[in-house]
Amino acid sequence: MAAKILIIEDDQLLRKIISRKLKKEKYRAIEATDGEEGLRSAQLENPDLILLDLVLPQIDGFEVLARLKKNPNASEIPVIILSNLGDEEKVEAGLKLGAVDYLIKAQLNPGDIINKIKKVLNKKGRNPAFVKTLAGKQN
Repeated sequence: MAAKILIIEDDQLLRKIISRKLKKEKYRAIEATDGEEGLRSAQLENPDLILLDLVLPQIDGFEVLARLKKNPNASEIPVIILSNLGDEEKVEAGLKLGAVDYLIKAQLNPGDIINKIKKVLNKKGRNPAFVKTLAGKQN
């Protein structure tokens, strides 16, 4: 079973590029275009990881992250912030709210994002393919 990644991003082009790359890597991509939709999708889909933009319509990414971390059903889902807001204050605020990492869009390509996702999922034991590989090695 493929890991589910929720992409909460209002930039359609970037969202589609990331989604295509995730699907190519055998992940299941779920897309949300604003904070409200992102929160609903997180609740309904129970993703293995969330990629979260900060500048969003409806509810901004900081508020989305705060609500996710207060929700017992979603608080353990790793969240990677993916934003162009790169000043130290924003990065610190995002990490303090519970994000596992903070990536600056302008400094990345889709491959970098995928590598970070793999690293976070493998660390959390939430990557089904990785866990299956480990189980196979123990036999």
